[in-house]
Amino acid sequence: MDAAMLTALGALLASPVAAAAAAYGSRGATRAAREGGVITGYDSLTSRLTVERDKAEADQATAESRVATLELEVARLRLLVTQLGGTP
Repeated sequence: MDAAMLTALGALLASPVAAAAAAYGSRGATRAAREGGVITGYDSLTSRLTVERDKAEADQATAESRVATLELEVARLRLLVTQLGGTP
C-alpha cells in the first residue's frame, strides 16, 4: 500500500466519524438552546412571583395597620359609651 491509498482509506474512515460528531454537536446545540429557553422562562416566573409576593406583603401590612386603627377606634367608642353611662 502506498501513501495515497492510506490517505484515501483514512479519509473514508474519518468521514463517518465527522458526520457523527456533527450530528452530536447539532443535538447538543439544540439542547442548549432549549435549556436556555427554560432558564429564561424560570427567571421570568421567579421575577413575577417575587413581585406578587412583595405586593402581598405590602397589602398585608396595610390590612394589619387598618385593623390596628379600627381596634383603637372601637376602644375609643367603648370608652365613650361607658362615660355616657351605657354598657358596650
